[in-house]
Amino acid sequence: MRPLREEDIHGVSTVRVKGWQAAYPGMVPQSYLDALTVAEDARRRRDMFERASDTVLNLVAEEDSIVVGWAALGPSREDDRHPQDGELLALYASPDRIGTGIGRALMRRTLTAAQERSFRRLVLWVLAANTRARRFYEHAGFLPDGATSDWPVDGVMVPEVRYSRDVPPLR
Repeated sequence: MRPLREEDIHGVSTVRVKGWQAAYPGMVPQSYLDALTVAEDARRRRDMFERASDTVLNLVAEEDSIVVGWAALGPSREDDRHPQDGELLALYASPDRIGTGIGRALMRRTLTAAQERSFRRLVLWVLAANTRARRFYEHAGFLPDGATSDWPVDGVMVPEVRYSRDVPPLR
């Protein structure tokens, strides 16, 4: 695991777009998934990278110099947040690497980074229908905290569930 570099952006976009297209059929409108492109995602991500500050940590996992996973951690975006609240903004493994430990390694490194940033609580949002991801997050100590939201996608409201967990302080 290491911090994202500009030359990783295309690889991160590939992981993200292919991940969405593999994981979300039947959960979000197919028209949305079909419209996702690596080029457009990389363009938006490059714009974000150029404007980035140190508030969001982007981590990549690679094998043989190829990006195979990505995670992003930053301050919570929630209205009810506290200064010590963080948010797992993203965690993806290449679809062909799911089940190989990349996601777990990214989660461990992200949790350590949360401790280093003195976050006391982490939240994340996951699609309510994404049972595979929900199991993954529950194994990492996250639990649904009662907050829900509807995300509008191509005219369809897609339910999301907020998960949270405490982050123990560094010893």
